[in-house]
This record gives sequence, C-alpha cells and structure tokens, in this order.
Amino acid sequence: MTPLASEAAAWSGHDTRLIVAALVGIATIVVLITKLKTHPFLALALGSGVLGLVAGMPFGKLIDSFSDGLGTTVANVGVLIALGAMLGKLLADSGGADEIVDGILRRSGDRGLPWAITLIAVLIGLPMFFEIGLVLLIPVVLLVARRSSRPVMLVAVPALAGLSVLHGLVPPHPGPLVAISTLKADLGITLGLGLLVAIPTVVVAGPLFARVAARWVDATPPERLIPDRRDEEPGRRPGFAVTVATILLPVVLMLGRALAEIVLPEGSAVRSVLEVLGTPLLALLIAVIVAMFTLGRAAGFDRGRISASIADSLPPIAGILLIVGAGGGFKQTLVDSGVGKVITQAAQGASIPALVLGWLIAVGIRLATGSATVATISAAGIAAPLAAGLSPAHVALLVLAVGSGSLFFSHVNDAGFWLVKEYLGMTVGETIRSWSIMETIISVVSFACVMLLSLMV
Repeated sequence: MTPLASEAAAWSGHDTRLIVAALVGIATIVVLITKLKTHPFLALALGSGVLGLVAGMPFGKLIDSFSDGLGTTVANVGVLIALGAMLGKLLADSGGADEIVDGILRRSGDRGLPWAITLIAVLIGLPMFFEIGLVLLIPVVLLVARRSSRPVMLVAVPALAGLSVLHGLVPPHPGPLVAISTLKADLGITLGLGLLVAIPTVVVAGPLFARVAARWVDATPPERLIPDRRDEEPGRRPGFAVTVATILLPVVLMLGRALAEIVLPEGSAVRSVLEVLGTPLLALLIAVIVAMFTLGRAAGFDRGRISASIADSLPPIAGILLIVGAGGGFKQTLVDSGVGKVITQAAQGASIPALVLGWLIAVGIRLATGSATVATISAAGIAAPLAAGLSPAHVALLVLAVGSGSLFFSHVNDAGFWLVKEYLGMTVGETIRSWSIMETIISVVSFACVMLLSLMV
C-alpha cells in the first residue's frame, strides 16, 4: 500500500470533525475581527473556545489548554517584547533616532536618497514596532521629499518596505518571536537567516519598486503632516556611531551565539560565554542597560527621566501582549484538540512541503483577518507539528515562511492600510497600487528566498 493510500485509509470521521472544528474556529476569529470589529484578543479567545467545543474537548480541558498556552507564550515572549519596547523608547526619546536620520541623510547624495531612507528604516525598525517606526519616520519622509523635490512615493516606499520586512521576519518583533516559540526554533539561527532573507527583499520591494510606484501614484500628503525643521535647534543627542552600535548590540550578541554553536567545539570557554550573552533575554536586557547610558545619559537624561522613558514604553504594548498571549492559547487548543496532528497527516499524505503549507496558511489568514500578527500566530500553531522532523535550520525557515505569508496583500481590513493611506494622502486605489502591491512583493520575494535557502542548508 502506498503512503498516500495508507494515509487515506487511516482517515476517520473524528479527523473530519477536527478539520471542521479548525475551520469553524478560524472563521469565528475572522468574522469577529472583520465584521464585528472585536479586539483580536477577544476574537482569539472566543475562536479557541468554539474550536475546542466543536472538536469535542471537555470544557475543563479547553480552559486549561487555552490558559496554559497563554501563560507559556507570555512567559517566553512577553518579556522580550517589553525589552524591545524599552530600547525603542530610549532611542526615540533621546534623539538617537533623529541622529540616525540626519547622519545617514548627510552622507547620501540625491541619487542615493531612496537607499539612504531604506537604511534608516532598517536601523530604526530593528528595535521598534511597525506602527511606532511609521509614526516616527513619516514626517521625515515627507520633509525629505519636499526638500529634495522628489516624488513622495520614491522616498516613502523604501521606508515602508524596511519597516514591514523587519516587522514580519526579524525578532524581536512580536510575530517572529511567537513563531519561534511555537515552532521551537533557535532564535539565533532564525535571526541570521531572517537577515539573509530580509536584505534582498528590502532591496526589491523598497528602492526598486519605489521607481514603479512613483510612476503609478502621485501622492499628495496633507500639508499639516509635513514638518519644517529648518528653524529647530537640535538638542543634546547621542552620537551617530554609538547609537547605531547600541541598536545592533542585541543582534550581534544573538548572532554571535548562533555562530559559536556552529563553529566552536562544545565545552569551549568562548562558546560558553557567547551562548550565555546571546540568550535573547540577556542580550536584550544588556542592550537596554547599555542604552540607558549611551542614549539616555548621552542625551542629558537624569535617572528619573530614564526611568520615566522606560515606564512610558510599557502601556502601549499591553494590547500586543494580550493578542500574543491569546494567540498562544489558540495554538495550544489546536495542539491539544488533535487538529495539528490531523493537518500534519493530511499535508504529508498530499505531499505538501512544510514551508509551502506554512506560507499558504499564513496567506489565507492574513487575507481574511488583515492582521500580520494574528496570521503568524495562527499559522505557526497549525504548522507546529510539521516542525517535529525538521533540522534546526529548516525549522527557522518555517518560521520565516510563516512570516512571509503574514505580509501578503494588505488591504482594507488591515489597520496599517488605512494608516499609510491617511499619512500619505492617497485614495484607496492608490494605496492598493502602492502599499498593497509592495506588501505582496515582500511576501513573494521573501518566500522565494526562503525556498532557495532550504536547498542550501
């Protein structure tokens, strides 16, 4: 009997019920978010309940599964998100972000402007969430476009691409962190491969696509959003080099750990030190402590101001932590109900590669819900059983495949779509021809890079 026939023979009515439960649970989440405008936390919690009940889980076990998944996810990921928010807040409040912008723009000529904006977006996007980075960068983008007399889209698209790619593919952003935790991937390997995927993706979706977008769309941003910093006196800021070094510190520490585990023998003193320093929690904690001095103190902040800046970084991420936690609860409900195992068997029987399945699931949920984070969390939970037989490098690539799918074709059910539309003064059609297509390019190009890497590692 062939493997495919064996899988078909093993299929039961209970398996069909589990698949129906998964579809009904996901449909519940989609309807609640898109039609009833329910907060994603409540939508994920209610969707988990519907999934478990349709699957026949005892009510007590359903509650325990959701609670365990929520608690484990917040414990593993929540502190990392909080530390990333602290680092981003210190970067913004100290003037370090402005220093990066001004420093790179001083060093770029007129022809290199889109590439300079891309580099700015990548550096600022590393520690900052997409929405925060967007709010910070858009005034700079509009000002640079006006002063250089270049089309707005030629400057805006590279900035948007840089922020979006990092948001979907590179930790410590919430989606990648949750996928890493769910799929039990190595963070250092995922970070390294994520950067390899991110670089060509940003180039294609940023400066290169910007030339096309500038011909398709003639954006006219609201006049009130265009700042004029010519009369501003720059305050005391941290230096350019030290700001960049501070932002890259956790990335270097985590990559150092991954390289040490590959290159150095076990038991080596250097490897042991790098493994400890490259632990994600410790790497981000070190970066925050260093930033208190290299960014906070350098900007003239006293201890009270530094403490206030760190405290102010936490309230805005409360909603993110709730969504991430509920996503972990949804994932655990999928696993404990048996849905994940059934989907794995069906995928193996149909000979669908794990990377392709992860991307397709994320694309479907992204198109339905509009949320990249919800798409990543849900797709990672569904694809989790597929990671069991994969090598560490391929598990990391599965994380990136899910992240790639979560960015596919942002449209009217995505809050980011409307944020970009309003900031750049575009119509819905213009936003689709620029932002939506850019997001699709990011998704397709990054997934192509993932598949190429899967042949090499």
